[in-house]
Amino acid sequence: MSEVTEELKQKIIEHLGTIDKTKNRDISKAIGVEKKLVDKAVGELAKDGKVEYLYLNGSYVTLADK
Repeated sequence: MSEVTEELKQKIIEHLGTIDKTKNRDISKAIGVEKKLVDKAVGELAKDGKVEYLYLNGSYVTLADK
């Protein structure tokens, strides 16, 4: 997989629905996709308002509606 797909975005959203907050590298490990691609997908999801970045002694990502 070399580009961001709607399927990838959905997997990320589903994973985030099971936890409070996480890091992109942990999302990458959990769904089995390279981190570079997860970074890009999370960036697109943030731009769409579906996820938010949290800065708490590091950068985390969470669902926007939590």
